[in-house]
Amino acid sequence: MKIVVVGTGYVGLVTGTCLAETGNEVICVDIDKQKVEKMKNGIVPIYEPHLDVIFERNIKQNRLSFTTDLESAVKDATIIFLALPTPPGEDGSADLSYVIGVAEKLGKIITNYKVIIDKSTVPVGTAEKVHAAVAKNAKVDFDIVSNPEFLREGFAVDDFLKPDRVVIGTTSTRAKDLLTELYKPYVRQGNPIIFMDEKSAELTKYAANAFLATKITFMNEIANFCEKVGADVDAVRVGIGSDTRIGKRFLFPGIGYGGSCFPKDVQALAKSGIEAGYDFKILESVMKVNQDQKTALMPKILEHYNGDIKGKKIALWGLAFKPDTDDIREAPALYLIDELLAAGATISAYDPEAMSNVQELIGDKINFSLSAYDACKGADLLVIATEWSVFRTPDFSKLKEKLNDLVIFDGRNLYDLPMMEKENFTYVSIGRNKVTAK
Repeated sequence: MKIVVVGTGYVGLVTGTCLAETGNEVICVDIDKQKVEKMKNGIVPIYEPHLDVIFERNIKQNRLSFTTDLESAVKDATIIFLALPTPPGEDGSADLSYVIGVAEKLGKIITNYKVIIDKSTVPVGTAEKVHAAVAKNAKVDFDIVSNPEFLREGFAVDDFLKPDRVVIGTTSTRAKDLLTELYKPYVRQGNPIIFMDEKSAELTKYAANAFLATKITFMNEIANFCEKVGADVDAVRVGIGSDTRIGKRFLFPGIGYGGSCFPKDVQALAKSGIEAGYDFKILESVMKVNQDQKTALMPKILEHYNGDIKGKKIALWGLAFKPDTDDIREAPALYLIDELLAAGATISAYDPEAMSNVQELIGDKINFSLSAYDACKGADLLVIATEWSVFRTPDFSKLKEKLNDLVIFDGRNLYDLPMMEKENFTYVSIGRNKVTAK
């Protein structure tokens, strides 16, 4: 099939590249000329494991191309994906201006039947608004479909090529037949293509992310309670995760969720509730708890140093909101950095992928190190904010050589308590007992 993907952000680029991988002819459209030129030259503008390999392969085989010219791109296409930003407004609602703006342009330029697909995460009722925007100027038939993405950063290529499910919101038989054919190669193992109405598909995406955010936040509350009563959150996690009704995933406590999806989507769903006259009390609590959780290590650090960390040098491992991505949007590390600097500390940070993004955001407020151990050189304590695999099995003898004091504050519970006791570190984590060096 001939396909156009409008928008080459995280979702758009992964979508376009993975659609080309199964033999489709895909044109990705973006208004950023510099970005388009880089992609034409084989440069992937985001970090996502395995994306570079299929990106390069499909460019070489002329199945994947890039342009700034929307009109020429859509001329021969049957399917048009809208993978455009829907950033939160000041009131928390999703900003649909990019989506509606492109929809209005499409109405003026399409000359034959098209299936126009909302791939962006959008509020309930957006398909109707997009339809109206296209219909304003369109003189040909078209269908608007809601087809939300369920891509996890760090696993997006696998998630697209081997999805748990494909959700498609449409009442059009013609669109349904086309999309069944399009997605058939991705569900050969029997995972379902689930058809529903457009509004239900739009809500499915928000409901899924809000539920996962709630699950994470609930576990963080349990972890905080464990600290009060002397229980071990790891034991509790295993105990409840073995219940198949609950499941093992998304039960790891830490310093809160971040990224481009969970914070924005929970906020947008809560705002949609207000607009519809419904109060999502659970989501309001989730947002409040998660915001507090991002700096949950700060009072622990201050308590350890009797309320004063002025002049302390802190090694910080991890800047991205999660491992295997360079995405720093709503990353807990950024909130920690603000509080640590405000308290008079200096910071030397290391992250395998996200340092350039943080440097672009905050400049020289902190130091950026060449390696994890380099960050620890002469530091008074180590703080861990992201659970990169490279941090999971460090050489503790090297850490002992680099750190002034053997103190670790771990926001991701990477290490076992008995091991830290054996290595003679003071070790503070989330929802577990403090280990004190002898």
